[in-house]
Amino acid sequence: MPHAFIMRFPDGTTDQYDRVIEKMDLGGRAPESAHYHWVAKTDDGLLVVDVWETPEAFQAFADEKIGPITAEEGMAEPTVEHHEVHNTLS
Repeated sequence: MPHAFIMRFPDGTTDQYDRVIEKMDLGGRAPESAHYHWVAKTDDGLLVVDVWETPEAFQAFADEKIGPITAEEGMAEPTVEHHEVHNTLS
């Protein structure tokens, strides 16, 4: 069963996000075990939503890439919500 992770980066900017994605060096693709990713600018920062195969795969990527690179870019630590995905349509 897939798992969704909703990350809210207070005061995050799209410029910071673009630099983070560039530094992740993913070649324009989602990481292995990631199904889906989207981001939006909100009134109070950035909203990032990922869907991953397992919570462990997400956490490993967060520990290795998301946390260190966003910190390097001066972004505040995000709040993270986790939800099991019941269904998706495309």
